[in-house]
Amino acid sequence: MTTDSLTKALDAAEAHCVERGEKLTPVRKRVLELVLEADGPVKAYDLLEALKPGPGSAKPPTVYRALDFLMTAGLVHKVEALNAFVGCSHTHDHDEHGGGAELFICSDCGAVEERHGAPLPMNAPAGFTIQRSVVEHFGQCANCHPG
Repeated sequence: MTTDSLTKALDAAEAHCVERGEKLTPVRKRVLELVLEADGPVKAYDLLEALKPGPGSAKPPTVYRALDFLMTAGLVHKVEALNAFVGCSHTHDHDEHGGGAELFICSDCGAVEERHGAPLPMNAPAGFTIQRSVVEHFGQCANCHPG
């Protein structure tokens, strides 16, 4: 991500949080910045290591709280199968999309692409309320696919 697009993404994230009546604290903003700068999915402990050089080094709960906030705000997605995080392709409340997205994960290069669409048919048992859905597809991206 270029410096200009990173700045625009962080500004949009800040505006989105203000719109929601919440604050993108310096720690949350730095965690989001690290996720957006990553070449692919990034693990929480990698984020923790990246935050350590700063004053008042972050502890694991701090990073996890920041990630929880960013997920709820629709700014990052958790790639469940990899136990890692990726930046959201656009700012939105995840509730607008039924609480989730489809993630397409390249098994070769690790690239992750996000798509939103019509909600999948609900096959939930009677009385079950879905709060969040995760659909992850593994395969080869266009850059890695032979032919």
